[in-house]
Amino acid sequence: METKVAVIGIIVENLNSVAELNEILSQYGDFIIGRMGIPYKAKNINCITIVIDADMNSINSLCGKIGKLDGVSSKAAFSNV
Repeated sequence: METKVAVIGIIVENLNSVAELNEILSQYGDFIIGRMGIPYKAKNINCITIVIDADMNSINSLCGKIGKLDGVSSKAAFSNV
């Protein structure tokens, strides 16, 4: 199965969605290379970066689940490797 490396940027504006987001991310834990989270208290948001190595279906599924969360937005950038 061919995999791609992607970076997913996530902005959490609704802090009530954090537990659900963490649950979703743990479901994809085998694919996640690294994760960095930065709370930005001045704006009351969290910024999260996920680096993932997975097949396109898994990456798209993860992004779709994140996109359904209230007050959470994300974008993915893919490598050519």
